[in-house]
Amino acid sequence: MQSLIDSIFESIKEGLIEAVMAQFVILFEFINQQVGEVAANVGQTPEDFNPGVFAMIRNLSNTVIVPIAGMILTFVMSYELIQMIMEKNNMHDFDTFNIFKWILKTFCAVYILTNTFDIVIAVFDIGQHVINSSAGIINGSLDIAATLADLEPQLQEMGVWELMGLWLEINIVGLMMRIMSIAIFIIVIGRMLEIYLTVSIAPIPLSTITDREWGQMGNNYLKSLFAVAFQGFLIMICVAIYAVLVSGITEADNIHGAIWVTVGYTALLCFSLFKTASLSKSLFGAH
Repeated sequence: MQSLIDSIFESIKEGLIEAVMAQFVILFEFINQQVGEVAANVGQTPEDFNPGVFAMIRNLSNTVIVPIAGMILTFVMSYELIQMIMEKNNMHDFDTFNIFKWILKTFCAVYILTNTFDIVIAVFDIGQHVINSSAGIINGSLDIAATLADLEPQLQEMGVWELMGLWLEINIVGLMMRIMSIAIFIIVIGRMLEIYLTVSIAPIPLSTITDREWGQMGNNYLKSLFAVAFQGFLIMICVAIYAVLVSGITEADNIHGAIWVTVGYTALLCFSLFKTASLSKSLFGAH
């Protein structure tokens, strides 16, 4: 009778070990997939991310925003010409070189306005080059085969009830990881939405960049543009650090502790990604 009970418990134990290992495989594959998706999404330019949305934004900007920017540019350059004349005692002490300087500034302003999207895309091309060049540092993905090889002997030493608790624990952790992955997805995609919104209004601030008084608007816009572009680089660093940290789960002696440490690292990743926007803007002096 005792041998029958032992056989039943042994069968249950083997089934629980297989279930736990299957859950670990799902968890590790999910972590690897999450790291890879974040890196892939961040490494895309606005045009590559969604060509249809980018084409719509570009069309709206050219047909709606550029005419407004043209009127602002006309006002700004006319106002600067008037100020320049008044500063020189109503042209009594006027130097003709100032006229040529004003014409040159107006030409540069018009050229910037008519090539706004080329300038914006050039900024994001620089950011993408930096991000893609740093992509090689993300090398801390979990080695699932090695992890399972180290994990199985530890599971064999556990009892049935401990295995049942571990199986339930992994399912709870898996659910928490998926919830946090939604937050990470929102952050990464939200950055791209912010880029589209920033790009759509580009002609207006850039139309003022050559003026002495109004130029601060254009300068702040360019700072914000670089901040958003290089935010992707900060996101890549966060993901790279996370990938290296979670790879240490394979060396942990306590399975339960390692699982919850991984959850903590994922929560830290979410917090870090939230902070990348403000950190990037502060580094570039954008406000």
